[in-house]
Amino acid sequence: MRHRQSGRRFDMPTGQRNHMFRILTRTVLTKGGAFTTEARAKEIRRVVDRMITLGKQDSVHARRQALSFIADRDVVQTLFDDVAPRYANRSGGYTRVVKLGRRKGDAARVARVELV
Repeated sequence: MRHRQSGRRFDMPTGQRNHMFRILTRTVLTKGGAFTTEARAKEIRRVVDRMITLGKQDSVHARRQALSFIADRDVVQTLFDDVAPRYANRSGGYTRVVKLGRRKGDAARVARVELV
């Protein structure tokens, strides 16, 4: 049973799912947004908001936590220097999910995750 367990599995192993989260998070932080399916966009929103909250703390410990997830020093530097200061006065809700309809090939619902 899945009592009190949050998050979707996306029918993939844990390592593969975490890698997908890392890649999409990196894309949203560097390019300002990413196109993906609606379910993935809703899950990525949680991860990106958590990374921006770490960026707002601006401590060595927060940088190391972000680096352990993102694993790219340039992206972490961008997060702490450019992205997080933009949201200094905002208490949450740094991302939005814009629904774009259905994909042509498999009719999957497509959305864009973008920074507010």
